[in-house]
Amino acid sequence: MSHRYWQLNLADRRRLHHFVERKLPFNEMARQLGRHRSTTYREIRRNTFHDRELPDYSGYFSTVADDISKERRRRLRKLRRHPQLRDLVVDRLKAYWSPEQIAGRLWADRLSLVRICAETIYRFVYGKEDYGLGLYRYLPEARRKRRRRGSKRPRDGVFPAACRISQRPDFIDDRSQFGHWEGDLLIFQRDLGNANVTSLIERKSRYTVMIKNHSRHSRPIMDKIVDTFAPLPAFARQSFTFDRGTEFTAFRPLEEGIGARSWFCDPSAPWQKGAVENVNKRIRRFMPGDTDLAAVSQRNLIQLARQLNDQPRKCLNYRTPTEVFMAHLQEDR
Repeated sequence: MSHRYWQLNLADRRRLHHFVERKLPFNEMARQLGRHRSTTYREIRRNTFHDRELPDYSGYFSTVADDISKERRRRLRKLRRHPQLRDLVVDRLKAYWSPEQIAGRLWADRLSLVRICAETIYRFVYGKEDYGLGLYRYLPEARRKRRRRGSKRPRDGVFPAACRISQRPDFIDDRSQFGHWEGDLLIFQRDLGNANVTSLIERKSRYTVMIKNHSRHSRPIMDKIVDTFAPLPAFARQSFTFDRGTEFTAFRPLEEGIGARSWFCDPSAPWQKGAVENVNKRIRRFMPGDTDLAAVSQRNLIQLARQLNDQPRKCLNYRTPTEVFMAHLQEDR
């Protein structure tokens, strides 16, 4: 079984400093540190401080060794040693290429003899020396600070307690009031692109709306919902209920743009928005997961939504969602 490798840190170097003062053999140092003998030998040889004028002050000191190691790593960074490659990466970042796209294309086109990976570019963007360039603004998520790799974004602050579905009024739950919607995102095979479809259904009339999106970024998705529902009167777009997917984190434009309240299901409880889950099954009959959305236009989605809305429903006493929806619009004006 292989062991995970990690760099020596300041605490390791402090222990190593005491070992050097005690003049322990390299084998014993390595055993007590839990490292290979070559690691301890290389560390002492490379990071020992030498003063030619005052040789008595030379030696291996933990804090000095740590500074020497960090400075060496900074000097050896590829994008610092190769300014032309650095300029090329900066140009691609400003063209809104992702680090993975930049690294992959540089290698595919053999534009540089030096190969870099996406991680190298991320470290360059968020490094102390070059952070002032503000290149993080051109990254897909445009985060000011980088999250640890593999970590998940905490969502407790994103979805406030006041927006939980348990706080939603009873007249929404029992469908006694018109103008309350449920929304979800229909995802398709990733190798066919990032396009997806927002499905929305009015809870009382079961009227369905479908919107095509070109990415899963939350703000563009919410902006399209605002643009689609803005022509409706305020009583027809009072609230929206979503799950806790990241695509719905930018929900505030709904309230700011069209005055609609947002509610969110409990974690891992999609059944709490059962109306839209039901309509998703109906949509999947015509648009399975392997559908190529590049060949599907917004006009096609409108036609499919019209087809669903013109089908009679038992829960509506065999009236169609269109008939019920239009009746409510005319009654409440």
